[in-house]
Amino acid sequence: MKIEEIDAFVFDFDGVLTNNIVYIDQDGKEMVACSRSDGLAFDVLNKINKPSYIVSTEKNPVVTARAKKLKIVAYQNVENKIIAVQDIIDKHSYDVNKICFVGNDLNDYSVMQYCGFTVCPSDSHSSIREIADIVLNAKGGDGVVRELIEKHFGISFLKILYR
Repeated sequence: MKIEEIDAFVFDFDGVLTNNIVYIDQDGKEMVACSRSDGLAFDVLNKINKPSYIVSTEKNPVVTARAKKLKIVAYQNVENKIIAVQDIIDKHSYDVNKICFVGNDLNDYSVMQYCGFTVCPSDSHSSIREIADIVLNAKGGDGVVRELIEKHFGISFLKILYR
């Protein structure tokens, strides 16, 4: 699939935009690590008018903060990711076959079967790797979005962002 054929990108958060590890301080505050190179990838997606969304089963202020920084919409506390993707499709008249979903774990399985194009990090659950259209070299939190946009779709970040 070419990037021109994609209506929107939908990303799971934990294990895709993070390395699936959570740090908890003595006050119970959660922290995660996200890749700055993915931040550049979202800048490119915004610049080329490719809408992006986060759909997460978690409800966490860190997801809200990261989505705000990336300038994308985050759906949180989602019990059924298919319903969230259907909501995105209905609101924007997207074609489900032109939704690229990037997930990594068993809670992404059904929605990955539902969406037209699917991608996962290399360290995803084996059941997810089996159904993904593309298994990236990057592990979760290690530049998944950048690899997808820059290497798979062949988009020049230099040309889009700095020329």
